Amino acid sequence: MLRFNEADHALVTAAVADAERKSDGEIVTIVAERSDSYHDAALHYAVAAMLLVPALIAFLPQGTVDGISAMLLGWDAELTRFSLMTWIATFQIGLFLLVRYGLAWMPLRMALTPARAKTRRVRRRAIALFKASAEHRTLGRTGILLYVSLREHRAEIVADQAIHSKVAPEIWGEAMAVLVDNLKAGRPGEGVAKAVEAIGAVLAQHLPKTVEDTNELPDRLIEL
Repeated sequence: MLRFNEADHALVTAAVADAERKSDGEIVTIVAERSDSYHDAALHYAVAAMLLVPALIAFLPQGTVDGISAMLLGWDAELTRFSLMTWIATFQIGLFLLVRYGLAWMPLRMALTPARAKTRRVRRRAIALFKASAEHRTLGRTGILLYVSLREHRAEIVADQAIHSKVAPEIWGEAMAVLVDNLKAGRPGEGVAKAVEAIGAVLAQHLPKTVEDTNELPDRLIEL
């Protein structure tokens, strides 16, 4: 997974400071390892695997069922309804535990989590962090958050009212594109810095610097 070193932090801080010299906007940059633990996704897979056991047994040929019962119970043993249900429950519990604890390995859990779920969780976390770090924290409501969630390979830009009312969401496409390109190339610090530069260019156009503006939010990169 990508890591930010001291040089990356310095690069982002400089980019934020430079962008804010040209606009009244206040840029906050936050990077997180991930936006959610996705325990529910692992649980859903485990439950689905457990429920597949009786369905798979129902579709097995009778000869296969007889062979398995003979191997487990002996050739002369009678497969009663109680013993059948006991074995099915045992297989279900075993498979549930196998899948559940197998998905405790985060890379596998992330790979199997649906893309839409990851997108929703990243967006939700970005909004929560924006509310905590930037919303209503500037006099002119000019805060904007660039949030990067590394394991999901996703990023979000969330802006306060003064910016959101003037800039359509699609305008941030260039900033997101340059960020993604650099992250894919293994240059996280440069990616965030260039994205900040692109955000700053938009802010300078719509919210040019005024003499009353002060630095109200921290310029540093925040890692969670």
